[in-house]
Amino acid sequence: MKKLQKVSRKWISLSALAILFLLSGCDLKMGVLNPQGPVAQTQYDLIMWSIGFMLIIIVVVFVLFAVVLIKYRERPDNMNYEPPEVHGNTFLEIVWTGIPIIIVIALSIPTVKAIFDLEKPPQAANAEEQQEPLVIYATSADWKWIFSYPEQGIETVNYVNIPEDRPVEFKLTSADSMTALWIPELGGQKYAMAGMETTLYLQADHEGTYMGRNANFNGEGFAQMEFEVESQKPEEFQEWADEVKDTAPKLTEKEYNKEILKQSVIGRKSFSNTHLDFVDHAKQDTYNKSEEDHEGHEEGMDMEGMDHSSH
Repeated sequence: MKKLQKVSRKWISLSALAILFLLSGCDLKMGVLNPQGPVAQTQYDLIMWSIGFMLIIIVVVFVLFAVVLIKYRERPDNMNYEPPEVHGNTFLEIVWTGIPIIIVIALSIPTVKAIFDLEKPPQAANAEEQQEPLVIYATSADWKWIFSYPEQGIETVNYVNIPEDRPVEFKLTSADSMTALWIPELGGQKYAMAGMETTLYLQADHEGTYMGRNANFNGEGFAQMEFEVESQKPEEFQEWADEVKDTAPKLTEKEYNKEILKQSVIGRKSFSNTHLDFVDHAKQDTYNKSEEDHEGHEEGMDMEGMDHSSH
């Protein structure tokens, strides 16, 4: 009995240390646990449901484990006990086969429902208040994010402004390596790949500033591939868009190719037009490569000309 108590104390101590270790790195405002929009709230509810369900399973398993451990432990009165031969128990076999099936169903139904719901724009509680999503093309380029607003005719680099309480439809693609756009407080991540386009719906319920990042490792500048999301009142968002349209410089194809698409970490930029006027990376996955090959070919010709002239 003393030995059992020592083992129990040991396990309790280890469990307490593990819980303290996990909680020490937690922040109550940690991204996914601080939902600020309907998409993030749906995913938060799913996470909490899964955790709660699994905690119930853990409690049941540990209680049964303790009961069996105590009830069937070795004692002086059963030192020579030999259990009878058993060839199966139909009831128990049905139980331990049925329980996992029930667990899978209980986790699968809300998960599948959430997956399908999140592939559509967030719905307003009142159908009359439902707004059309604001379309923003989000293009990744090592190591920066480019946000194009076709409706407003502007483009930003490494920051994105959105109106509160309006769905946002991010059309994701990449100019080079595969990345993943993730704004933890507004919703989960989705991949961006060259030569194709994926769609991510998000929405902010409140004014505020949120941090977004690349969630897929893509090289040495990965850690700096962050951007700022500012949720504004609709009228403030429109004022900002008009100001960028009136005051920001035009983005030229040369600047886009030489500076924006160059592997580098840069600061925030604003332009009064978009790169969609001359390239769509979702359809032209070799655009950047072809430019590099063309430049390399021209450099090779220049070097060849220099060699001939020197001779």
